[in-house]
Amino acid sequence: MTEAPMLDPGFIAQLLPFDPFDPAFLADPYPVYAQIREKGPVTRTPLGLWAVTGHEACSAVLRDQRFGWGDGATVADHFRTEPDGSVIRPFIFADPPAHTRIRALVGKAFAARQVDRMRATAERVVRELIETARAEAGDGPIDLMRAVAHPLPGRMQNALLDVPAEHAARFDELSGDIARGLDPSFLLAPEEVAKRDSARAELYAYIGELAEQRRTEPGTDLISELVAVEEGGDTLTPQELEVTCTLLLSAGYATTVNLIGNGMFALLDRPAQRDWLRAHPDQVPAAVEEMLRFDPPVQMISRVALAEAEIAGHTVQPGEQVMLMIGAASHDPAVYDDPDELRLDRPAGRNLGFGLGIHFCVGAPLARLTAQAAVSALTALDLEPVTGTPARVPNIVMRGLAELPVRVTG
Repeated sequence: MTEAPMLDPGFIAQLLPFDPFDPAFLADPYPVYAQIREKGPVTRTPLGLWAVTGHEACSAVLRDQRFGWGDGATVADHFRTEPDGSVIRPFIFADPPAHTRIRALVGKAFAARQVDRMRATAERVVRELIETARAEAGDGPIDLMRAVAHPLPGRMQNALLDVPAEHAARFDELSGDIARGLDPSFLLAPEEVAKRDSARAELYAYIGELAEQRRTEPGTDLISELVAVEEGGDTLTPQELEVTCTLLLSAGYATTVNLIGNGMFALLDRPAQRDWLRAHPDQVPAAVEEMLRFDPPVQMISRVALAEAEIAGHTVQPGEQVMLMIGAASHDPAVYDDPDELRLDRPAGRNLGFGLGIHFCVGAPLARLTAQAAVSALTALDLEPVTGTPARVPNIVMRGLAELPVRVTG
């Protein structure tokens, strides 16, 4: 596991209301979030960052278009600079009208039929992955992260884009390298930044090659849809298509991997909840929503005030940075009874795990479908965790496990 970069602890302490490199925080951030939330749903750090921990306040900011990305300084590492100096900005890091334009085109291509046709694929692939893992492990342990959580979203993405089989493994590796770099660069080691940037450039080029092929030989895959999509005479430029696909895939990959990993760890750590789900297999979709709430893969979302606005009684000036702490909001006792308990029969609530408002995750339906297939298949097995404290990846934006070793006991 990569060591945390060497940063000035004093700077971090003034910027964030928590220590992202504290092993106790990495293992379980929710008690820390509760302490911050006790000061109110909104707090301001010494360096002027607004930290929002309340569910209602987070929801309000996500819906309020006075908050967005502004000049994009906090996410500029994800922009693409062309040889002529022009910058291609991924639509998920853009504000209207640029965001509106590309979101409309992507949403049209990412239609319900693209997702619905993947359900049978997800169920088939997860069965194959489990069978392969059991055959390779024999009587030994299986790492669910390596055996299922990582390869399943990769296989789903490859099917969605119709990636040739000979390139699938490299495609998955590149998506994973970019996903690791979703944290701000100042929180990453230099080698992690270099690996992310190299992977992104390679994936841009490869998606560009696939797009050129699909222009002359279109199929039913997402790239073919993005190449052909048109709205009011508008289309995606080749560079916009490459940037859009690359970030959608890396972010979607990371979110789905960690939704499966975090959810299964929570379930295996609570046998009574696992037994309940096995007795109620029709409740898997609702159970995945509770897993998403209980230990969300996306722990925080940043925003900048585009105009003067108010958050829970606090006036925020244009240009000020806002950190929406989704992990904290998902455990807000003002919204959830016993928020620190995993309750798979919990009534459906206002889940913020995939965001809200105009920036709601366009790939959420596919992530949910994939996680449901994994949870359904894995819950049917007699699994026993090898350790109660599996290693975690030292990310702060995206929370996930480095491993999840289990034994199949039945």
